[in-house]
Amino acid sequence: MLEENLRDKVEILAVSVDPHDKAIFLRDKLKDQPGFNFPLLSDADHRVIDRYGLLNEQAKRPIPHPATYVIDRKGAVRWKFVEVDYKLRPSNEDVLAQIKKIETSK
Repeated sequence: MLEENLRDKVEILAVSVDPHDKAIFLRDKLKDQPGFNFPLLSDADHRVIDRYGLLNEQAKRPIPHPATYVIDRKGAVRWKFVEVDYKLRPSNEDVLAQIKKIETSK
């Protein structure tokens, strides 16, 4: 959960390779989960996923490697975490620390 002073300054988005209708189904399925209050965007043609070099070429269907990016307001990637193992993810604290670095570097 974001600290009160960052809530108006940070936007969280999720990008899925699923088509729009499946992304909506997944969003509706997860919407009651604690902390799931952010948009789930569809990238069925994986243009964004390809642009960031995240497509998992070894998967049976086109899916991205799990990734977390912190992007500043100018569009510059300030931090990223990309992992082949979908079970390994950065902690909320790790992401928050990176967001705070941007805030303190202003």
